Amino acid sequence: MTTLRQLEYLVTVVDQGSFTRAAELLHVTQPALSHQIRTLERSAGSPLLERLPRAVRLTPTGRAMMPHARAALADAERARCAARQAAGLEVGELQIATLYSVTLGVLPTALRRWRQSHPDVGIRLFEHRHTDELIEAMYAGQADLAVGPEPAGWTGNTFALGTEELVVAVAADDPAAHGSTVALKELADRAWVHYTPGHGLADVLDLACAQAGFDPHVAVRTEQTAAAPGLAAAGLGPALVPDNILPTDFDGHVLHLDPPLHRTLTAYTRGEPDPLAAAFIKVLQS
Repeated sequence: MTTLRQLEYLVTVVDQGSFTRAAELLHVTQPALSHQIRTLERSAGSPLLERLPRAVRLTPTGRAMMPHARAALADAERARCAARQAAGLEVGELQIATLYSVTLGVLPTALRRWRQSHPDVGIRLFEHRHTDELIEAMYAGQADLAVGPEPAGWTGNTFALGTEELVVAVAADDPAAHGSTVALKELADRAWVHYTPGHGLADVLDLACAQAGFDPHVAVRTEQTAAAPGLAAAGLGPALVPDNILPTDFDGHVLHLDPPLHRTLTAYTRGEPDPLAAAFIKVLQS
């Protein structure tokens, strides 16, 4: 039977890149560590590690096992923390995985309300560029819950949070700034404030433009979601942004798309959310 200790040994060997360093960190002898890894490999039915002269590397079987090993260890640690919190022995920490744009838009208001009712609970954010990265991190056990676009094919629990509207930000003196709405195809000849490859909003913009019948020209690409409205207001070109990330003092012009473009947001967990995560989901939904 596979044990958490064996999974911990595997993860430590991989992270340290060496049986010797892993044994030192785990305070066990190297023969004992090797024995447990071999036992785990017998249970898996195939070698998990390739022993190289000066390093170790995961085999295909090992690569398949690693996300589940990390998730099991993370869930075990959260179970320990939940028990200590219930016994009054430890102050809780809420771990949230999300996207950069959600950190800017949806989370600040929710976290402010949460902080008012749970001042002793620490908060740790894990921020990602793309929904695929966010889903992968959650499967690997990174956080208690994720907040982001609806995850396709998610096998755990999901909780609807509503939708956010994506709008076009332009400079105040932009030729398109004469109205409050715009059809995306009317901007087909414009150079856009775009996002770097791998950024989730880059895919959203490319798909929306493709559906409107064109590929967007690029004036500038940015890694930072928060920078896009400012670059648009500075006159570099239109930018597609969630409306909830726009600052109240935004000095550009905002155009709503016709037809509107919305993104469904959810919170999701691998299993039943623990009490802290469940309480935060209620805050998000309120």
